[in-house]
Amino acid sequence: MTIDTFLDTAGWGNAKQHPLAGDASSRRYIRLCSGPKRAILMIDPQGDTGQFEHIARHLSAIGLSAPNILAHANGLMLLEDFGDAQFAQVIAASPDHETPLYAAATDVLCQLETAALPSGLNVATPESLGQMIEPAFTHYLPSLGITADDQATKITDCLTDLLARYVPSDTVLVLRDFHAENMIWLPDRTAVRRVGLLDFQDALAGPPVYDLVSMLQDARRDVSATCHAATIRRYLDQTGRSEAEVLLLFHVLGVQRNLRILGIFARLARERGKPGYMALIPRVWGHICASLAIPEFRDLEPMVHGLFPDPNPNLLQKGHPDA
Repeated sequence: MTIDTFLDTAGWGNAKQHPLAGDASSRRYIRLCSGPKRAILMIDPQGDTGQFEHIARHLSAIGLSAPNILAHANGLMLLEDFGDAQFAQVIAASPDHETPLYAAATDVLCQLETAALPSGLNVATPESLGQMIEPAFTHYLPSLGITADDQATKITDCLTDLLARYVPSDTVLVLRDFHAENMIWLPDRTAVRRVGLLDFQDALAGPPVYDLVSMLQDARRDVSATCHAATIRRYLDQTGRSEAEVLLLFHVLGVQRNLRILGIFARLARERGKPGYMALIPRVWGHICASLAIPEFRDLEPMVHGLFPDPNPNLLQKGHPDA
């Protein structure tokens, strides 16, 4: 089905179209305006919108705000428009909103921890989480002219052992890209429904705290120390988890997540012509260094620092002259 046919069938054929900035995937988004009505057209070249729909309906069923699905066809989906009040933009305009907005997002995570899991999710095991850092060795380091060789295996094995030792067996719904550009502030709603959720089609059944890392070790913005501390405290108070358990898991998952991000961003820059992602690398590296500083990483830390150089601007520019 063509886009025009899809829109005609859904009753949006005459709507004005306004392309929106995309995410890290190949999906495209277009805002449709028809008089006072608004909707978002999501176009997935892979033709895979089924998982988005599955997770969206689950999130709505457990009392969270996922976009209502107005129409869908192969690779095309018409969604409720949450507007433009991304957390990142709201906070940039009013910095005093940061801690309250992150508190609301933390409440979403706590609700996810108490809800049943949707069916059909892939499960993030210590082994699969360890393997997920492969792009750091196959995309990021080669972009800097560095060959990992056997060090890649040693780092992956060491991190996998740490994940197996410290990641609990219980799983929750992990949205994976739970950060300030994927959350929309909906002040006219109440409680957890004030947080509009986007970009969750890659969700997994995985360890608690993963999305807390995603939110607080944000690759795209610096979370203030005050907000960081308040968010951790709110999470601890609401879940009843011990501070020692949460902080250790936070840093173990932080190293895993951010090593993977190095590779994903390098791939986006080189293969998809998105060099702007390289400007985010120093922040991601800072998160890795902060997490590696804990005593439990006494074996992993020298391996990582021995292989990965400090990503100063000159090095990144050398590897990506268009950045």
